[in-house]
Amino acid sequence: MSYRAPIALLAVTLLLGPVCSRAGETPAVIQSAQVEVLSVGEARSKALGTTVTVEGLVTTPSGVFNSSFFDRGFAVQDRSGGVFVSMQFDMGLKVGQRVRVTGAISSRTGLLLIVPVHPNEVQILAGKGETKSLEAATRAIGEATEGKLVEVVGRITQPVVTDLPYGNKLFVDDGSGPVVVYVNLDTGIDVLSLAPGQRVRVTGFSSQYEDHYEIDPRSPRDIRGVVKRD
Repeated sequence: MSYRAPIALLAVTLLLGPVCSRAGETPAVIQSAQVEVLSVGEARSKALGTTVTVEGLVTTPSGVFNSSFFDRGFAVQDRSGGVFVSMQFDMGLKVGQRVRVTGAISSRTGLLLIVPVHPNEVQILAGKGETKSLEAATRAIGEATEGKLVEVVGRITQPVVTDLPYGNKLFVDDGSGPVVVYVNLDTGIDVLSLAPGQRVRVTGFSSQYEDHYEIDPRSPRDIRGVVKRD
C-alpha cells in the first residue's frame, strides 16, 4: 500500500522582523500572509492537489493506524466533517487537541486525505475539546460518514479474520447489514476475546479501503461488550 501523494506547496511569508534594504532607511516589517481557513467539509469538496488549511480537534491520535496505513498521521474533525491527515512523521498528537493543518487534498485506496508538505504545517493551537461520535447503523457507514468519528452497536457475525501483519478484521451487524471493523496492530486491541454472537459497541474512525467502507477503532476502549439485550 505504499503510495506517492500529490503535493502542492503553499507560499507563506513569515514574520521575519525588521529589514533594511539600504543603510539609513526606516526598517520595514515583512508581514505574515493571511491564510484562508476552510471548514473540513469545504476542504473535502476541493479537487485533488488543492492546498487547503483547516482547523479542528484531533479524533484519532498520531500513528495508531501505521500497521495498515503505513502512515503516522492522525484524524481531525470539526462540525462540518472529518479527514485523515497523512504524515510520515509522528507528531505525538492526542485526542482532543486543537490543531491547524495545511496540506494538499489527496486520496489513497479511496480514502480522502490532507497531506502536509512538512511537519511545521501542523500547528498545535490553544485549547482542547471533545468530539462526540456519530451514532449510526452499521449499513450507514459509507461516503457520508467517511473521516468522522462514528459509533455502532451490533453483533459480531463471524470469527475474527486475521490480516497480519496489518491487523485483524471483525464483521459487526446491527440487523441493517454488516460493516467491517479493522483493528490495526498499533492500537493494542486484543481480538482474542472477541467471538461470534457477542454484542459490542464499536467507536472509531470511519474509513475506506478500496471497494468497502470500515470502522477503524483507535484503542481498547473503542470496542466494548454490551450486556443489554436487543
